[in-house]
Amino acid sequence: MSFDQISLFSGNANPKLAKDIARYLGIHVAQARVTKFHDGETKVQIVTNVRGMDVFIIQPTCPPVDDNLMELLIMIDAIKRASAKRIVAVIPYYGYGRQDKKHSSRAPITAKLVADLITKAGVHSVLTLDLHAGQIQGFFSCPVDALKSDPVIVQFLREYFDEETQRDDLVIVSPDVAEVKRALRIAERLNAKVGMINERGEGEFYFIGEITTHAVVVKDMLDTGVSMIQATKTLIGAGAKNVIVACTHALLSNDCIKLIMESPISKVIITDSTSQSQNVELVKECNKIIILSIASLIGEAIRRIHNEESVSSLFQYK
Repeated sequence: MSFDQISLFSGNANPKLAKDIARYLGIHVAQARVTKFHDGETKVQIVTNVRGMDVFIIQPTCPPVDDNLMELLIMIDAIKRASAKRIVAVIPYYGYGRQDKKHSSRAPITAKLVADLITKAGVHSVLTLDLHAGQIQGFFSCPVDALKSDPVIVQFLREYFDEETQRDDLVIVSPDVAEVKRALRIAERLNAKVGMINERGEGEFYFIGEITTHAVVVKDMLDTGVSMIQATKTLIGAGAKNVIVACTHALLSNDCIKLIMESPISKVIITDSTSQSQNVELVKECNKIIILSIASLIGEAIRRIHNEESVSSLFQYK
């Protein structure tokens, strides 16, 4: 397959992921200089010629969120002014996604504001992964392909557990009501049981479902780790012996890694949707953390978008 009319760019948010995606596609990351002026303003110069090209910008808006968001917006504007044919913002982790509705009076809906900024900057479409809230797709006035990390996580769990365990002694757990559909999808692929953790009163949690020896908690993101520890304690209290946490976006804020190391959790499965540049040494030292690559998943989606093929068929399991 020829990719003569495609260019792949990366900001500073996750250059390793961009390189891995480029490797999957058999191309190189195009040249762009993304730096800062002395006063902290973001400075972008597109080196590679993009006239008439399909341009994909790999830039998750992970911490530092505002810096990475500004890089994305300025790169879009620069590439638009360089006469690209089509610009696709590839945002594996969509920052501000938790601010998807008014949580209190006089509060903003920042996820919508960010969508407006990205659209106004000049993108033709957006490619993202495991949005915190499905309605964020509707915040954009351009097409949005919202991928799911299910295939990557399911493949790992299939290799981690044998078929007999999947069938008889494994439960996929939703940590709250919001993640139930995700837990059901993964449980179906693994032929496993499904359960949910619910809150009876303030600070009192209980497990709904049939507990098994092995429990896998599935989440879209892992931030401070507080809810993860809460879910683990609930499952162990219910009778689980082996608790694994599988999440897509690892922010690992505050003392999250320390909590993981001190907790009874067996493994924490994360993806490389976000860069761990700020936690490199801590992540290496924590033998409980396993990082799965989403490069081939995103790379295949990019290939299909470029060739005008179906993206949704990536998730049609047999």
